[in-house]
This record gives sequence, structure tokens and C-alpha cells, in this order.
Amino acid sequence: MIQRFMVDNPAAPSGIAIIGSEEGAQAFAQHYYDSRGVARLYQMSLNDGVWKLWREAPGFWQRYTGVFSDDGRTINGAWEGSADGSQWKHDFDLNYIKVD
Repeated sequence: MIQRFMVDNPAAPSGIAIIGSEEGAQAFAQHYYDSRGVARLYQMSLNDGVWKLWREAPGFWQRYTGVFSDDGRTINGAWEGSADGSQWKHDFDLNYIKVD
């Protein structure tokens, strides 16, 4: 699956993410690329209406948790960051809305 994102805020990057899994695998991965030239690989899960992304990089750990609405039209979530993987701080909210 390909996810494209454009951001109106000049301080935030636009980009593309490619989501997939290996054949027969239960886990997913997201390859992220943005307009700053940043490329990252995230692990991903989707269970019981909860979408999680995470990466464990020395000095810069990240995770996202988003919850699907009952009608499946929105995902409400937030990104967190950590320098060491044990103390997490809210980074920013990120919500998705399905448009027809």
C-alpha cells in the first residue's frame, strides 16, 4: 500500500510511505521517505482497531498509536519520542479522516 501525505505547515515535511509485509508474515513494515530527504523503516501492527508504528534507533526512538473509530472513518492518534526507549514524551497528534 502507498500512503502519500502533504502538509500545509511549512515546518512539517510532506512525503510518501510504502507499507507491506513479507509473504506469510504476520508483521508489517512501513518504509518512510519525506521532502527533507529523510528515510526511515518502521515496524507496524494492526490489531483490534489499533494501529501502531515504531522504530528503535539509538538516541531517537519513535512510536505512534492510532485508534480506529467504530465506523472506520477516522483514526485518532499521536506520535511519541524517546532518547532511550524508556522515557517517552508526546511529540504531536496525528489524526486521519477518510474522505469520499
